[in-house]
Amino acid sequence: MANSPRPDWIAGATGLVGRALAAELPNGLALVRRPTTGLPIATATVDYGNPVSFSALPTPGRVFIALGTTMAQAGSREAFRAADFDAVLTVAGAARQAGATHCGLVSALGASARSAVFYNQVKGEAEDALIALGFERLVIARPSLLDGEREQLDQPRRKAEALTLKLVRPLAGLIPAVWRPISPVRIARAMRLALESPGPAVRIIESGEMQRLGR
Repeated sequence: MANSPRPDWIAGATGLVGRALAAELPNGLALVRRPTTGLPIATATVDYGNPVSFSALPTPGRVFIALGTTMAQAGSREAFRAADFDAVLTVAGAARQAGATHCGLVSALGASARSAVFYNQVKGEAEDALIALGFERLVIARPSLLDGEREQLDQPRRKAEALTLKLVRPLAGLIPAVWRPISPVRIARAMRLALESPGPAVRIIESGEMQRLGR
């Protein structure tokens, strides 16, 4: 019997983009903080603060990271960095050490380690840290506002996000693609296609490109 293909690790599979990735990647393994039901793929419980907790997982072929929170939900800069930098680097480092050669990261529009905005700065620092890990292929997705219903996933409601979506959805066709709200499904599909296509070791796909690639 032929060996089974290595699974795709998916970190953040309970979120909007993570669930879209789980649907896009039937060979995925969802890495979750606590026992979780309702996902279309297998799950494995890990501790994002403890790299040792990843040692028992099957060897990954690829790793997709869709972790993230907001400053309001985190409650402090330290808690935000723990979720959007420390946990991201823990997953990527564990996957790389286990033999993963390809990585997809969900970052954010405007991410830059030199940004004056703390949110964008941390996202940019996470990008730089993953580049330094030396994956054969690294795709960094920088989506604009996510166009999805968080309440249906039992996630905390993001009031500012919900209000913005309500205002811009009727005008979406008039908004440049790079700024237009984007479906999590398009993000997931664009990341998969970008990782499976020939290209440079590090490829950054902005939201406008994802709108076209993930259509």
